Amino acid sequence: MKLRINGTEYDVAEEPPRTLLWVLHDELGLIGTKYGCGVGICGICTVQIDGEAVRSCVTPLSKVEGEIRTIEGLATVADDGTRVLHPVQQAFLEDQVPQCGWCMSGQMMAAAAFLEQNPTPSEEEIIDAMNRVYCRCGCYHRIKGAVAKAAEQMAVGEGTAV
Repeated sequence: MKLRINGTEYDVAEEPPRTLLWVLHDELGLIGTKYGCGVGICGICTVQIDGEAVRSCVTPLSKVEGEIRTIEGLATVADDGTRVLHPVQQAFLEDQVPQCGWCMSGQMMAAAAFLEQNPTPSEEEIIDAMNRVYCRCGCYHRIKGAVAKAAEQMAVGEGTAV
């Protein structure tokens, strides 16, 4: 079967049956997507399919249709070849959100999908959207602030070249 991931097309076998997480991580080497609970509760394995946040640990490969975006594809490449961090990535760095880093790819993928759907969220909407991805370190206050900052940056079209 063909998968389109971060703008690149991959051929992967449909058999044996497996989840999107293990194909991304083990077969394609996209190791930014992390394993958390394995049952779709914690959100650590969140990726986007056609802009919607999905739990890759419980998404059967056979059911995947559409463009997949992982944390490796969140930044973009400018016309001059420099990588431009997504505003969510930039805000998480500026606000020093990560402690252990276990949940960060899932947090950022969930935040980016959320902000694409709701570019001007209220504080309550941010809390509701982001409480679906667990953080072992309890960085929820910093996560909330970074998501709000990213929304502001997206409103003015900011990204940071790296």
